[in-house]
Amino acid sequence: MNGSDVTSLSRAALEAEVLRLRQAQEAGGIGLFTIDLREDLLIPTPEFCRLYGLPVVDQCPASLIEERVIEEDRSIISNAQSRRAGTIRGEAEYRVIRADTGALRWIARKGETEFDADGQPLRFIGIARDVTAEREARDALARSEERYRALFDAIDDGFCIIEFFDGPHGPLSDYMHVEANAGYERHTGIAGIVGKTLRDIAPDDADGWLELYGGVLRTGKGVSFERHFAEAGRHIEVSAARVEPASRRQVSVLFRDIEARKQAENALRASEAIARENIQRVQLALSAGAIIGTWFWDIPGDRFTVDEAFAQVFGLDPALGRDGLSLEQVILGVHPDDKPGLTEAISEAIRRGGAYAHQYRVSRGDGHYRWIEANGRVDLAPDGSPLSFPGVLLDVQQRRAVEEERDRAAAALRALNETLEQRVADRTAELMQAEERLRQSQKMEAVGQLTGGLAHDFNNLLAGVSGALEMTTRRLEQGRVGDVGKYTAIAQDAVRRAAALTHRLLAFSRRQTLDPKPTDVQALVQDMIDLVQRTVGPAIAIETRVGPDLWPTLVDQSQLENALLNLCLNARDAMPHGGHILIETANVSLDGPEARALDLPPGDYLALRVTDDGVGMSEDTIAKAFDPFFTTKPLGQGTGLGLSMIYGFATQSGGQVRIASQPDEGTTVTLHLPRHAEALPDTAGETAKGALPVPQGETVLVVDDEASVRLLIVDALEDMGYRVIDAEDGASGLKLLQSEERIDLLVSDVGLPGGMNGRQMAEAGRQLRPDLKVLFITGYAEHSVIGDDRLETGMQVLTKPFAVEALGARIRTMIEG
Repeated sequence: MNGSDVTSLSRAALEAEVLRLRQAQEAGGIGLFTIDLREDLLIPTPEFCRLYGLPVVDQCPASLIEERVIEEDRSIISNAQSRRAGTIRGEAEYRVIRADTGALRWIARKGETEFDADGQPLRFIGIARDVTAEREARDALARSEERYRALFDAIDDGFCIIEFFDGPHGPLSDYMHVEANAGYERHTGIAGIVGKTLRDIAPDDADGWLELYGGVLRTGKGVSFERHFAEAGRHIEVSAARVEPASRRQVSVLFRDIEARKQAENALRASEAIARENIQRVQLALSAGAIIGTWFWDIPGDRFTVDEAFAQVFGLDPALGRDGLSLEQVILGVHPDDKPGLTEAISEAIRRGGAYAHQYRVSRGDGHYRWIEANGRVDLAPDGSPLSFPGVLLDVQQRRAVEEERDRAAAALRALNETLEQRVADRTAELMQAEERLRQSQKMEAVGQLTGGLAHDFNNLLAGVSGALEMTTRRLEQGRVGDVGKYTAIAQDAVRRAAALTHRLLAFSRRQTLDPKPTDVQALVQDMIDLVQRTVGPAIAIETRVGPDLWPTLVDQSQLENALLNLCLNARDAMPHGGHILIETANVSLDGPEARALDLPPGDYLALRVTDDGVGMSEDTIAKAFDPFFTTKPLGQGTGLGLSMIYGFATQSGGQVRIASQPDEGTTVTLHLPRHAEALPDTAGETAKGALPVPQGETVLVVDDEASVRLLIVDALEDMGYRVIDAEDGASGLKLLQSEERIDLLVSDVGLPGGMNGRQMAEAGRQLRPDLKVLFITGYAEHSVIGDDRLETGMQVLTKPFAVEALGARIRTMIEG
């Protein structure tokens, strides 16, 4: 073999190697290139040119490739300056516009710069490949994870994933919380759980939890149990399942609030009849299973996007699930018997918004149906229109099967014990009927006592009013005007007593009109001592004990004074031969159990106690003490409204009242009033006010739908010197407020006809007259006036009936500011 033969063989081997390299580049979508940094020339392989959609060339200016890169990514690759300096980035991903198709593609480039012996850059050698599919897959994964996180956090139930690890106590001796949604903290009361280990948060109970969840991890069998979480103060149903594969060492845990069910079960034990009435409500508990699919529904566009697991459950094409389906397409696989109920449940959830839960059967397409539960939430726009409906699917097939088996077993047992069960049912029905008759009897007795007391007192008062008016008419006809004043005084006294009676009834019903103000109870008690001592008489000794640094409370001071005086009068009546009354005040902080025992929310309260050493009360008397018209005093010596008024005042003020007593051992009545957070106003600089100025022709607008009341108020105000205009409803009153008429003060009833009450009319009028002063007159504490907050500045309330002088004084005070 001569030299030429060797050269031919070498050239052939080299060409074969180049061909194999080119084939490998084409198969892998990889292009090779070299940039001559001194000449700024690009030397590409054909596959590199195809990546950019360029014609195949041996070499070209390096800037030609830069032109194909989109503007915002050019800083990532090389430029003339970086090429001269030899500082080209070694690895980069950027987007290019192909020269042939105009398509946007992602290119990944990797290379390195070679330098000469003097450290000057010679060339940059690298490879490039099209990674568009990989980027799209990564972006799709990120969007999927974002959707999963949104759905994960939207679940009402609590959910977390724990991961076991080997610790100092041995293999799998601890676990860490690696995932948790917002519902976890709501249900367990444990905040910031992610990243914490079991032994961090519950070292004393760690072994028990490890045995429980460790068994799930080892066997793959899920568990479900109930537990009371003291941190959250509620009972939780917990379901746990292994996250496959087992090598991940993870367990998913689902928490469902069953506190309502637990409370219902406790109530069931109290009465068999109540248990039978409430049994339907107790069926709220749902067995939590593993999440088997998620969805997101764009309601305006009717576009369902679902994950692959959801698509498998419903027998759908996963590709269609990613692109978007309509609701009609999604529910094709729902059992025909379940479709109407499902459609109705979805419509109801969209109508009202918020949480959604429904169980139904669905087929994967093989004709076999399985039970699932869909849990989600409908999000509404500010205008109330539905926007989106994310949710998850839970597998409840096993639980439904267990329930059906339980029902079959119960039916068989009922068949075996049919005779015994019938007797028990008959006896239970008799007991329920007897209890219902007893309840009805007690109800009618209470109604009879209430109406009888009202009729008795109001008949007496009406007799006084009617008789006085009749005698006034006769004396006027006889011309004996001198006697008219006497009968007028009798009628006015009866009216005042009737007003006091209605105020007490409103206090009991918690509908009286209160004027709450920040109150120093210590000062109020000290100011009342002289009055109390004179009222109870010298045979009763009064002692006060005031706690240190008493908190202020927001109450109607006059009502609190009346309550204290009534309690002391009751104490006096319980000690006919004299005795001792102790008045105490103290700060009290109520925790959960203490507050629940008093039917109050936990928090800070001011306690006012009145204790006597009188005859005391039995349990039966204590149970009826707050009933209206109930009294132990002889006929004619008490109305039976004192304690009921105190009860109504306390509860309406956000507090509570309780009685503690034993026969022959005295009685203690305690008022709990909520602490007021604001400081007491400074009254040190107040001075006594003189007589009110005489009206100077100011204009008062009177709005009342009762013509007689409106006429009397108008006449009275005109007699006082005011200019008065009047209206009979809110619409006509608002029309006057929106006119150019001068109006210095508005006097309005609250309950007005025509769809606009007094409060609404006044607020609308203040849009044009922001400084308008408003006096509401009402015989009933309408919620529309007071609401949950105090009245605005320049607004006051005067309760009907009222004296004309009181009306004039209030109007003059408000006008004068």
